[in-house]
Amino acid sequence: MLARVWSASIVGIDAVKVGVEVDVSGGLPGIVVLGLPDSAIQESRERVKATLKNAGFAFPMRKIVINLTPADLRKEGPCFDLPISMGILAASEQVSADLFGDYLFLGEVSLDGTLRAVAGVLPIAAAAEKMGITGLVLPADNAQEAAAVQGLAVYGCQHLSDVVEFLNNPGRYKPVQINCTTEMATVANPSADLQDVKGQTHARRALEIAAAGGHNLIFVGPPGSGKTMLARRLPGILPPLSFAESLEVTRIHSVAGLLKNRGSLVRDRPFRSPHHSASGPSLVGGGSFPRPGEISLSHNGILFLDELTEFKRDVLEFLRQPLEDGYVTISRTKLSVMFPAQFTLVASTNPCPCGYYGDTIQQCTCSPRQREQYWAKLSGPLMDRIDLQVAVNRLKPEEITQQPTGEGSTSVRQRVEQARDRAITRFQTEANLRCNAQMQSSHLQKWCKLDDGSRNLLEAAIRKLGLSARASDRILKVARTIADLAAEEKLKANHVAEAIQYRTIDRMQ
Repeated sequence: MLARVWSASIVGIDAVKVGVEVDVSGGLPGIVVLGLPDSAIQESRERVKATLKNAGFAFPMRKIVINLTPADLRKEGPCFDLPISMGILAASEQVSADLFGDYLFLGEVSLDGTLRAVAGVLPIAAAAEKMGITGLVLPADNAQEAAAVQGLAVYGCQHLSDVVEFLNNPGRYKPVQINCTTEMATVANPSADLQDVKGQTHARRALEIAAAGGHNLIFVGPPGSGKTMLARRLPGILPPLSFAESLEVTRIHSVAGLLKNRGSLVRDRPFRSPHHSASGPSLVGGGSFPRPGEISLSHNGILFLDELTEFKRDVLEFLRQPLEDGYVTISRTKLSVMFPAQFTLVASTNPCPCGYYGDTIQQCTCSPRQREQYWAKLSGPLMDRIDLQVAVNRLKPEEITQQPTGEGSTSVRQRVEQARDRAITRFQTEANLRCNAQMQSSHLQKWCKLDDGSRNLLEAAIRKLGLSARASDRILKVARTIADLAAEEKLKANHVAEAIQYRTIDRMQ
């Protein structure tokens, strides 16, 4: 007998509907899986066989052919365990197949019949709703995540027998529902508060500007000056994720398998901090079945690269295109996928190999050649894409011993949110703009007009510092954010002057 069950496969951060066709017929007992399955799906033959027996069902000792359609799409992962199990039960007439055409099934099964959570549920649920699927049957641990998609009935099951009972008596089960408004409202207070920072008024101001405009930022200073401490407090002053942004972030984290057993939506902006030994593919993503890397996992959040100059130069060069375009494209022989990568880059580094070049107390022991080689790891095109380049100096003795006196993250975040609101109001006719850092040249001409004094100031800075056209555009974007923080509509000379001050590395070279 032939049975067809619907499931889905992940391609990038999107889902494709997959048909699981199961034919049980006469012949030598055995299971054959067709349709470009990976090793995890091939292993499901023995896993499903043991599961059905241990769950109290009869496994047909006949020839079983399982075909995954479309046949030219590569499939991966254990999420096909449940649809294969249901297909075998339906083909052997142990379960009703009346609902198979309206529901989509996915989930991994344990040998005792327990359903285990799988990755990529949110993109599958979103695709199922657009396909006209009535409901989604999946492990209970994934139900909250899938229920974030409105208009789709989601049924979470703990055991294979629960799925069979649902198919035989669907009226006894109620779909899982969540209140997305309540979910988004429950945001934890930041554990790292700006109030803990002593001194560093200039760096704190740069953090506020970076948060308000989504600008890339690098701290340069000697060891122990507080660069990492400052960077880790940036998430606490960022505005909360909107529902649309949360869905985007959750889709990416779901595909990466970071949401298993963790509820429905990602409510906090991501903060990713890979080690400097990270490879290029770990940053941008990759693999035979492409998966998102650190820059995509940082989408709508922060990518923090501590000790930036310790990263390999070729790895850092991978960042150039995503920083400019906001996405990364990964191409394979028969597949090309695009991952969003609209993140804010925050980095820190020492000014030289010993760390004390320019320090007022400890003398630098590096030669000019060593410093040149040290900075050569950071290419000009990469540094052009970093809007705020801030020198973080050693704290004075009286600053070290005194109690912190700066503003806390809560009050700073209020100013940041007000500045972002002004930008969003300005961009209301631009669908793809959310912050000033995302503006293009045409937007600068419209919203960053300079008077004669500001223009002369910027031209002088370009000549003196040898700035590129991209770097000058970045200065205008920062100046626009400074004006938003000051609640001023027009750019003034003082806004441009402050933005120019955040080109520390340009002045060092």
